[in-house]
Amino acid sequence: MKLFGSGLFGQAIKAAGVGAALMLSVSAGHAQSGPFAGFEGSWGGNGTVALSDGTVERIRCKANYKVNGNGLGLKQNLNCASDSYKFVLSSDVTSNGERISGNWSEKSRNIFGNLQGTAGGGQIDVFVEASGFAANLTLRTTGNKQTVQISSKGEIRGVTITMSKGG
Repeated sequence: MKLFGSGLFGQAIKAAGVGAALMLSVSAGHAQSGPFAGFEGSWGGNGTVALSDGTVERIRCKANYKVNGNGLGLKQNLNCASDSYKFVLSSDVTSNGERISGNWSEKSRNIFGNLQGTAGGGQIDVFVEASGFAANLTLRTTGNKQTVQISSKGEIRGVTITMSKGG
């Protein structure tokens, strides 16, 4: 199994990883207050990565989220794998009103980037970037389910990941 590759699959992994990392940014409406309410704990799920050459590959992800004491910061560790690759992603995100910002990294390849956008009403719209990569992301949260969709003009046609709390 390859570690977070470069080239076509590497770009797809970046998008999937960034998208999954951003799944931490919307309120799930639980007792905890702040934009990261309900995210504490373990999540898991599946998705797909669609590339410009028509290739689509399934991806499996497990995440662990830790919300800070005031509910305005979140740290996340994400492990994702398919049949041909795997990666370990970390992110650190904060909220200032409706504005969301933060950074992420994939440690095995020393890849890092930032994110910024807005959150409200169970949905966020975020712009994510790293060296040589940029994408738009929309995230929707309903109860204990999260869905993220990423679009890019590069080699990546799209990424969709759905996770469940406790999954």
